[in-house]
Amino acid sequence: MNFKVKNDTFLRALLRQPTEYTPLWMMRQAGRYLPEYRATRRTAGSFMGLCKSPDFATEVTLQPLDRFPLDAAILFSDILTVPDAMGLGLYFSEGEGPKFERPLETEADIMALQVPDIGKDLKYVTDAVSQIRKSLDGRVPLIGFSGSPWTLGCYMVEGGSSSDYAKVKTLMYKEPKLMHHILNVTAQAVTAYLNAQIEAGAQAVMIFDSWGGALSHSAFHEFSLAYTQRIVDGLIKEKDGVRIPSIVFTKGGGLWIESIADIGCDAVGLDWTMDIGVARQKVGHKVALQGNLDPTVLFATPEVIRNEVEKVLSSFGFGSGHVFNLGHGISQHTDPENAAALVQAVHELSKKYH
Repeated sequence: MNFKVKNDTFLRALLRQPTEYTPLWMMRQAGRYLPEYRATRRTAGSFMGLCKSPDFATEVTLQPLDRFPLDAAILFSDILTVPDAMGLGLYFSEGEGPKFERPLETEADIMALQVPDIGKDLKYVTDAVSQIRKSLDGRVPLIGFSGSPWTLGCYMVEGGSSSDYAKVKTLMYKEPKLMHHILNVTAQAVTAYLNAQIEAGAQAVMIFDSWGGALSHSAFHEFSLAYTQRIVDGLIKEKDGVRIPSIVFTKGGGLWIESIADIGCDAVGLDWTMDIGVARQKVGHKVALQGNLDPTVLFATPEVIRNEVEKVLSSFGFGSGHVFNLGHGISQHTDPENAAALVQAVHELSKKYH
């Protein structure tokens, strides 16, 4: 396997080492906004057909890199592969997103929850990581990822996505011991899963706490951040003599940025609600920052995109420690030409800050 990365700007930025420009990748960069992705998905027959085939997962992971000069690849998979491997039965209903056939509804369901056999039940993911890493041939680094225990727990209890998290928050307040059991088992599973991705070739890992922002201040620290910290503590930090950085992204988590930066991760991902310059003043001496353009900006003109990129870059200011990204995933309705304009703007406009 090629250990030498031709373009390691992304990894250096995560470790706050000097770079010539600000690197970027986009959350959900392999996805429905690309016609080539839609074509591959039709061939695969379904979203899970894509995820569970290392060949298809490799193909779609590389598509955005063949189209745009991005600085990192991210494994094509889904955060819900872990609960699926725990036996909850993941399926996707058209237009409604992910659902579980067997959500956690009773105390017996919750107490029966076990850490899956990663080597067997999630082998399709680690096989995809190995294959993608090989296919990249050192072009750019590969990011592995997982959902946070709280975010996965939300889906597992709600049975799908939710607008108010009523079921999971009721469980959390009424039966905190049961909620902690779900989170404890899930944290063990996620740690093992991310380490398996690192062993298979992931050069950085990211934890998506997509629903952390749904919690109150004290509940976030007890039911989300404490478990994310456990995972960060348990991660493989170095492989083949090279540091493996970790990124933690909590949507709606700007209020808790200092707490998040204290858990030992290398970088904190920001959604678009927080000014990145303020974030840097608060935690930039501890972690790199990733973010944080509003993805809706990509519906505007290339001139507007350029102006908004400049705002983010100038707010962060001079020096290293910034990975440019969107504040959430790219919309399926984005024109690929506008994504190209974004990549070009970041690469051109950021040079003067380094």
